[in-house]
Amino acid sequence: MNYIGSKKKLSQWILNTVVSEVEKLDDKVFCDLFAGTGTVGQTFKPYTKSVISNDLEYYSFVLNKNYIENTKNLYEYIKILQEIKNKIKPVKGFIYNNFCSSANRLYFSDINGQLIDAWRIKIENYKDDENLYYFLLASLLESADKVANVASVYASFLKKLKKTALKELDVQPATFIETNQTNKVFNEDALELITKIEGDILYLDPPYNTRQYSANYHILNIIATYDTTIKLKGKTGLPENYNKSKFSSKKDVISAFETLIKNANFKHIFLSYNNEGIIPTDTIKEIMEKYGKYKLIEKDYKRFKADSNREYKSDVVKEQLHVLNK
Repeated sequence: MNYIGSKKKLSQWILNTVVSEVEKLDDKVFCDLFAGTGTVGQTFKPYTKSVISNDLEYYSFVLNKNYIENTKNLYEYIKILQEIKNKIKPVKGFIYNNFCSSANRLYFSDINGQLIDAWRIKIENYKDDENLYYFLLASLLESADKVANVASVYASFLKKLKKTALKELDVQPATFIETNQTNKVFNEDALELITKIEGDILYLDPPYNTRQYSANYHILNIIATYDTTIKLKGKTGLPENYNKSKFSSKKDVISAFETLIKNANFKHIFLSYNNEGIIPTDTIKEIMEKYGKYKLIEKDYKRFKADSNREYKSDVVKEQLHVLNK
């Protein structure tokens, strides 16, 4: 999935850095508090005692319920997905009626909008089996994203269907790593959840800028919840009410960050950020140094392509890993 701030290409660097700072991961509880698509949590899952994953966005919760919390029966789930695929027939439902050509919102081709509706309605039949349900729903989200008619994010759609959007939806399994762990996934505000959890390693990857993820990925939230009662507005079909994170607010972010660090009941804290983030590097250092031993590790990293309209025009940013032993 094309995702702003994805750590897919940096996950091994993050793992290596944590290993160099923390002894013996296999008896440690690892928490990914701003999980996004779950890349970092998946990277640490095979090496740690257990994983806690959280994100404010519901589509992220769905993905991580599968990738992090699911640990058994992958082969069985793939068989069920294939059985559904063999029988699925298009349905003119909420996605087709609101996000295809008939609504003048070309997020999906007409056939793909109908197939997403058909899959989403069918998946509700499996809600009694929570693990299977989230596997199927994560598989749909990942596959729908591959045929979406957007340029990386869902803040707007393209005027004409691009080549990948013309392909018919083919739902592929969102595979997960099978382990003997008991992991836990949350869908809460990070500032509230941090007061209720504890562990050994806390990984933080909050938004770096003022873009709200809920607005950039509202279509994935709508597919995930399939709430057909929501009111949509404007050309892009943005819900009237959507999540707004304090970590994307210049006014609130510094206070929110310090509150998070202060309340974190974790020995080792690792913050992913970059040198163009809305919290200045010196401010992060000043706050973290109040609560323990601090160090900064940096790496040059190619800018995500959707960031081309940003204030900074360099092709390379300094990806930062702020390390705190509390």
